[in-house]
Amino acid sequence: MQLVRVVVATHLRRTFDYLIPDDQELPAIGARLEVPFGQRRLIAIAIEHPQHSDIAADKLRPIGQRLDPCPLLPAPIHKLLLWSAQYYHYSLGDVYLQALPTLLRQGQPAQKVPKKYWQITEQGKTRLRQLARTSKAPRQKQVLEQLQQVALFPHEQWSSLEITPAVLNTMQSQHWIEPVTQMPKSHPWQWRDLAQQPHQLNSQQAVAVAAITHRSAPFTPFLLEGVTGSGKTEVYLQVLEPLLKSGKQALILVPEIGLTPQTIDRFRRRFELPLAVLHSGMNDRQRLDAWLQAKNGEVAIVIGTRSALFTPLQNPGIIIIDEEHDSSFKQQDTFRYHARDVALMRAKLEQIPIVMGTATPALESLHNALSGRYHYLQLSQRAGNAQPAHHQLLDIKNQPLRAGLSPQLLQAMQQTLKNGQQVMLFLNRRGYAPALLCHECGEVVECPRCERFYTVHQQPAHLACHHCGSQRPIPQQCQHCGSTQLVTTGLGTEQLEQELKQLFSDYAIARIDRDSTRRKGALETMLKAINANEYQILIGTQMLAKGHHFPNVTLVAIIDIDHALFSSDFRAAERLAQLFIQVAGRAGRAGLKGTVMLQTHHPEHELLQDLINNGYTHFAQFALRERQQTELPPFSYQALIRFETSHSEKIQQFSEQLEAFERSLSDHQCWIFPVTESALPKRAGKLRMQQLLQAHQRVRLHQLLHHLAHWLENTPCAQRVRWSIDVDPIDML
Repeated sequence: MQLVRVVVATHLRRTFDYLIPDDQELPAIGARLEVPFGQRRLIAIAIEHPQHSDIAADKLRPIGQRLDPCPLLPAPIHKLLLWSAQYYHYSLGDVYLQALPTLLRQGQPAQKVPKKYWQITEQGKTRLRQLARTSKAPRQKQVLEQLQQVALFPHEQWSSLEITPAVLNTMQSQHWIEPVTQMPKSHPWQWRDLAQQPHQLNSQQAVAVAAITHRSAPFTPFLLEGVTGSGKTEVYLQVLEPLLKSGKQALILVPEIGLTPQTIDRFRRRFELPLAVLHSGMNDRQRLDAWLQAKNGEVAIVIGTRSALFTPLQNPGIIIIDEEHDSSFKQQDTFRYHARDVALMRAKLEQIPIVMGTATPALESLHNALSGRYHYLQLSQRAGNAQPAHHQLLDIKNQPLRAGLSPQLLQAMQQTLKNGQQVMLFLNRRGYAPALLCHECGEVVECPRCERFYTVHQQPAHLACHHCGSQRPIPQQCQHCGSTQLVTTGLGTEQLEQELKQLFSDYAIARIDRDSTRRKGALETMLKAINANEYQILIGTQMLAKGHHFPNVTLVAIIDIDHALFSSDFRAAERLAQLFIQVAGRAGRAGLKGTVMLQTHHPEHELLQDLINNGYTHFAQFALRERQQTELPPFSYQALIRFETSHSEKIQQFSEQLEAFERSLSDHQCWIFPVTESALPKRAGKLRMQQLLQAHQRVRLHQLLHHLAHWLENTPCAQRVRWSIDVDPIDML
């Protein structure tokens, strides 16, 4: 009797055995199969060929269709997924299938499909000569000129040139252009000479490049801490050159692709080599094609967000994590992994170096570097002619504010703009205002599904809940007392933009937030315009702090971060310090002297004083000593059990049974905190509670979680709530 053991994408942490017909060969380990599962047919992954099964032979079902002749993923990534499932306490089926592109999870073939191209016809060439003598039909002329230059132009690239399907259909009907279907060519990439010569390194950059290039062991983790503008990207580029020359591939992880087009552009300009980009903005077919190119060795560099971590490489050479401190690397739903930590394990399994770069290292990473687990590299000076920016605290107590801006800041803005330089204002609240209230009774308009204030938006006018995404029209009168005196309170980026248009009417203003950059390509267009000095005043949220290079920005002002000074979250100080340093780093990145102004009602606050006078490294080392004294991570290990349901009695019953079960496991040397409400007790109509677990030893915590996971899967009350385990949580919401 031939058997295969498989995993499927379910929350059950178990495997399933199936029969292999005698006339068939055993499927490859790591290949996909279609298997009957209850009344459904699911995609499964073969993980073992057992000799025996605990299931009676007459109850075993035969497999269905074989989807792959060989394993989809190489052995190191298979081991990585096994480790991830064990460490984060998720089912291997969930972990394995989430690591694959969507089309592969749906059972599509792991191969490319024919693509649609366009070419010009003889009638089209005649039409192009006619259009050369007139200004009519500019779009048709653009299409024909493009096809004159490129014999076969990919259909999906027309949108980037703002050519609509209607234009193409019209031209096809006139027989000026015609579609052609071809299978994309596949061939390994080959090294080419650099398209752009490297920059001259300063002594610190040279030391960093030499340390990484001439490392003593194949697997070596490096923490590259460099002040903003110190040239970390140039270090990456020069480290990559010898690796790429030797035929190795590189995996570059960035927090958010849409926020770092300048970084991607630098890689493209330096290396004229095939490069694949993987992110959530791509459609399923594009993601699979890029995944296959990486797996088959057709691209030299893969750049992507956290999910790109599991992309197989034919000849892996290095992993680079840019802005390693960024919270975007932590998956906050479904499979809750941290891409930085899993990348370290992948580098170890692949026996390749990993470089984690940032100006503001996460305290966990800094602790590992200071304790010798990582090789610690520092860049303390800015590259080229750039000088450190001057930092200034503005005490705004009793100051007359205009659109949240103090007279001193307005004066500094006026002088900077007069000098022909750019100003950047940071306000981490999108929308027009964070709340709408009744001027007569004081009632604030809340989202009924989350019991949190609606944010007021004016472009277009509506109320939006930033927790669950629900929207509604702006009401004309108070639902509580009927008054029409509804007023906004607080300041958002839309309101700041509106006020500044009146205060600085002679200058162009760019607002960069999630709302203004929703349209595809909008952010890239705006960034190009900013660098061309078409905008003089920049307003933005956290999006502006993510590695952008604006050489003409000399004044950066942080409008309001006082609310973050008194948070109950022990990570709040670290996040605020990172945000401050990252935003401040946008000032004075070229030869011009930069100034950073921080408005606050609490200029005497010790965190602000430490950052202004001593910098991030001094703050981080102090924060680590404080964490050690209070036995908080990285000097202990945490996990969070989250659960939610629509019924209060179910969540209460679950909480009581959970705590009763945990009391029976008190010998695991863990701190088991009481079940409490989440920091956001209600979201999208669901009641939310959580429990924190903590231990001095990682192994003790995981022993407890192993027992808990088994209990959660098999206890009836747990099946009536939605629960999850979050190992190493970074967000208590």
